[in-house]
Amino acid sequence: MSDWDFLHEMRDKGYSAEDIADAAAVGYAPWDEAYLSKEWIDSELEDQLPDDANSVEPREQFRSRDGFPYSVLKQAEIFEDLVDCAARHFSNTGRYLQVWGELGEIYAELKFGLRRHGTHQAGSDGTIAGKRVEVKTISPEKGNDHVLVKRQGDFEQLLIVRINEDFQFTGKLIERSRLADGGGKFLRARM
Repeated sequence: MSDWDFLHEMRDKGYSAEDIADAAAVGYAPWDEAYLSKEWIDSELEDQLPDDANSVEPREQFRSRDGFPYSVLKQAEIFEDLVDCAARHFSNTGRYLQVWGELGEIYAELKFGLRRHGTHQAGSDGTIAGKRVEVKTISPEKGNDHVLVKRQGDFEQLLIVRINEDFQFTGKLIERSRLADGGGKFLRARM
């Protein structure tokens, strides 16, 4: 069986072309995803006040990845510029720029002290206080509030970042052991 046979299986089970395209985009079948309920994620974030791009202050001094000059002030400016650009684009076109994952990770750098891994390193996005962290971002356009995380990832914590329609950010760091185990290749979460 190839890595993509699940797409044929989805068709055989009656999934829509849109569902199959979504599964192809993420690389796994819906029954392999990890599931966190909306209620669970809401309860985790209920005490967190949202941040706008201009109010995010770095939690601690950044350490750069090897070979990259890194300025926390420049990164904060870039974050503000990206959020402003995304908001202006939406105001002008009614469409969102597809920069959610990057915005979530930059927010994690500034707010939580994430030190990102090099490009295309599988398993986790970086470390916070020495623990490997996977960052998942929920955008305002997402039709549902499911968060899927590959079980095979070597992360120890999950950082869920929610961006609302006003480009306000909320985040919560969660231990992997607290994630729902639905079987299959993925852990499931909902906000």
